[in-house]
Amino acid sequence: ANTRALVLRNHKVFVQSGAGEISRFYDEDYLKEGATIVYNDDEIYGRSDLVVKIAPPTAEEYNRMLPNQIFMAAFHLAIARKEWVQTLLKKKVTAIGYEVIEEDDGSLPIVMPMSEIAGQICIQVACQYLQSDYGGRGILLGGIAGVPPANVVILGGGRAGTSAARAAIGLGAQVIVIDHNLKKLQRINELFNKRVITTISNRYNIEKAVKFADVLIGAVLVHGQRTPILVTREMVRSMRPNSLIIDLSIDQGGCIETSRPTTISHPTYVEDNVTHYCVPNMPTKVARTATYAFSNASLPFIQEIADFGIVEALRRNRALARGVYTFNGVCTNPNITEGFGLEYKPLASLLGNQNP
Repeated sequence: ANTRALVLRNHKVFVQSGAGEISRFYDEDYLKEGATIVYNDDEIYGRSDLVVKIAPPTAEEYNRMLPNQIFMAAFHLAIARKEWVQTLLKKKVTAIGYEVIEEDDGSLPIVMPMSEIAGQICIQVACQYLQSDYGGRGILLGGIAGVPPANVVILGGGRAGTSAARAAIGLGAQVIVIDHNLKKLQRINELFNKRVITTISNRYNIEKAVKFADVLIGAVLVHGQRTPILVTREMVRSMRPNSLIIDLSIDQGGCIETSRPTTISHPTYVEDNVTHYCVPNMPTKVARTATYAFSNASLPFIQEIADFGIVEALRRNRALARGVYTFNGVCTNPNITEGFGLEYKPLASLLGNQNP
């Protein structure tokens, strides 16, 4: 749908061969919508003013970026290498991170649907890894008559945490949601008619909840920053043997001290007798659903850049402007400049207006 919408506006769309196959979209599908299929990275980078990628760029992809190119991706620069940020600055790349595109009300329009998917899929993962044949505790998430359900503890009451709570409740689990924001907890109470236990986030409450968790889900997000560590190694050691940790926050560094990134092909490891599942970008497990969700959320921003050019698009769209990490060789995100010791300039001063 994105391809057709852009082609109908007389934009040239290049799609890398095989890019959509995991979502069951094939080269022929894109050709029918008017795209041009290209067969290597050099073509994609060499022929495109705007490059749109889902996952964070690799080291090789940073090197392939061209001067003054516009690049949209889940950069997660808060946990990136400093040399990658310096590459963006040296090449004067306009780097736009989906994770920091932010509306006036504080919502994250591209992150939200992805978080909702991640929250749902993590409960499916939990059901699997609680099974005996996966090294789990051998319990049914929702229990049965006369046998209690699993205890699911969720750190974070945002979109991912709420989605995970909804899925877990639907299967009959006992759910505890921990968050520092009382308004979020009140919203969760109302949303689920008090079928969820909610508690304020502090060390005491986290320590207490973790000890009894069969499944511990990290769903903490701090806009544009590395996720703080809320669960220490000592707390992990206090967990029940063969229990499960799913750290959805791993994209931004993880909120559990023992977490480290894994892959879909090797998704778990055991540490301190607890199984850890820490796959970044979990929506790829349901790639077709994720593709539709991402396309719906990202098209308005891509279309605005294509229609008006990057400078005018940033002037017109405050949410898009907030998503800019680097512009014309300058770092425009204060969290990144502070983290890497770089010079910061507000984007508005570079655009010659007062947005955002």
